[in-house]
Amino acid sequence: MLRTSRIITASLMAILISGLSISCRQTPTQDAAPLKATGVQTPEWTKNLSIYEINVRQFSPEGTFVGVEAQLPRLKDLQTDILWLMPVHPIGEVERKGTLGSYYAVKDYYGVNPEFGTADDLKHLIKKTHELGLYVIIDWVANHSAWDNPLVKEHPEFYRKDSLGNMVSPFDWTDVVAFDYSVKEMDDYMLEAMKYWVREFDIDGFRCDVAEMVPATFWDRARTELDKIKPVFMLAEGEKPWLHTAFDMSYGWEFHSLKNKIARGEANANDIENYLKRNDTLYPEGAYRMYFITNHDENSWNGTEFERMGDGAKAFFILCATVPGMPLVYTGQESALNKRLEFFERDPVDWKDYGETDFFKTILSLKKSNPALFNGNWGGSWHRIHTNKDKEVFAFIRENEDDRVFVLLNLSPEAVSVTLEGSQYAGEYTNLYTGERTTFGENSQASLSPWDYRVYYK
Repeated sequence: MLRTSRIITASLMAILISGLSISCRQTPTQDAAPLKATGVQTPEWTKNLSIYEINVRQFSPEGTFVGVEAQLPRLKDLQTDILWLMPVHPIGEVERKGTLGSYYAVKDYYGVNPEFGTADDLKHLIKKTHELGLYVIIDWVANHSAWDNPLVKEHPEFYRKDSLGNMVSPFDWTDVVAFDYSVKEMDDYMLEAMKYWVREFDIDGFRCDVAEMVPATFWDRARTELDKIKPVFMLAEGEKPWLHTAFDMSYGWEFHSLKNKIARGEANANDIENYLKRNDTLYPEGAYRMYFITNHDENSWNGTEFERMGDGAKAFFILCATVPGMPLVYTGQESALNKRLEFFERDPVDWKDYGETDFFKTILSLKKSNPALFNGNWGGSWHRIHTNKDKEVFAFIRENEDDRVFVLLNLSPEAVSVTLEGSQYAGEYTNLYTGERTTFGENSQASLSPWDYRVYYK
C-alpha cells in the first residue's frame, strides 16, 4: 500500500518477533494459523530469480504498457526475471488523492487503467515478457476498493461499517473503503476476480497489498484455487509468518528498517546476525523473504536509498542479494535514481543513463548461476565469519555442496583492517567485481574502505 501501511507494519515488528500476535485484520481467528506451517508448493522456476518492481506510471516517458514493453530486453539483461507491475486497474475518482490518484484505489477489478493503455496492450506486454523467458505478477488490492467501485452500490453488504452503519476507510486512507470478509459472497467475488487475471491474461502470480489485513482463510483458499489453473507465485506485503500458509514470499520490512538504522549509526553488523537467526526460527523452512533498499513506498514517502543510506546503499544491496532471500530492484535503481517520485501525479524517471546496470547485473547474475545463492530450500546455508571488528563488518559464507559464496561488508563510514577468525572460509575464490583470484587461509586479514563490499565465489 502506501502512506501509513509502511509505518504500521514496522511498528508491529517487535511484537511479531517476540512471538506474540496483534491483529489489524477483520476476524479474530486469523492469527490462529500455525507459525511454522506452510501450505504452498513454490514453483521451481523461481528458485534462482530476482524481482523488479515496475511503477508503470513513471517507468517510461509514455507511462504506458507499451512504454514498459519497449524496455523488456533491457530488464532481461539486468537479470531481474520476475516483473512486478504495480496495480493495473482503473483508479477511483471519488475522494481521489492528487490529480491521478493512487494505484491502490481500485475502481474495477476486471478493468485496465486507460492511463496505461488497453487490455490488449497489457496482454501483449505479458506475451512478450513470456517470450523472453520472464515472468509477470500484478499487484492485487484485496482489502479495500475505491468509493466509486460499482460494488459499493451493488453490494454494500461487502463493506465494513461503523456503529452507525456507515462504510469506513482503513486507517487514514480516505480514498478507499474497507471490505468485510465475513460475508462469503465478498470472499467469492474476490477469488473469481483473481482467477480471471490468471486465466485471461496468463499472469504468473500476484503481489498482494496489505496482505495481513485480509483473512488467512481467504488467502489459503485463493492459493489452492489459483494453483489449479497454473502454478502461481504469491508475494505478500506483510511479514507475519502465518502468511506462508498461502504465500511463497513475504516482505522483509524489519530487515529493511535495520539497514536504515545501521546507516544512521543506531545499530550495527551484530544486529544482522541476530535478525537472520530469528528469521530462521520464525518462518517455515524454505519460505522466501523479499529484501530491498527501496521500493515504491520507501521512495515516495520516506526518501531515496541515498537519502537514507548514503554511501552505504550498494553494500546494503549486496547484503540483500546474498543472504537467504530474494532481492528486489525498484524502478530507476539501475540509473541511480536520486529523487522521490510523485505518487499521485505523472513524474517519469529521467533515464539519463543506466549507469548502475553493471553493478546490479553482476550480483544478480551470480545469484542466478551459483546454487549457494538460490532461493528457499534450493539455496545454501549461511554461516557468519566472526572478525575482530564484528560491529562494523558483517562477513559470512553461503554454501551448497561444492558451491560457495564468501561476502565481506564494511557497514560503517570508517576504513577498517580486520582479522577473519577460523578457517571455514579458507580456499581460493574469484572476486566477483574485479575477476582477481584470491586465496584465504586461516585467520586471514583484509583491509576494507568505508562501506566497502567484497563478494568472492567458487
